[in-house]
Amino acid sequence: MKFINYLEKITGVDVYALSSFSIFFTFFIVMCIWAYKADQKTMDAINQIPLNN
Repeated sequence: MKFINYLEKITGVDVYALSSFSIFFTFFIVMCIWAYKADQKTMDAINQIPLNN
């Protein structure tokens, strides 16, 4: 039996998919807004983090 068959038997399983998508989408939008509004000095400091020892 495939995994999808187990999921079809669970009542209300679509709520989990919708809620996880909503959380991801909200986080993505918030991060896009933050990146758009952040000043250039902050972005330069974040860009240099991997290069610092």
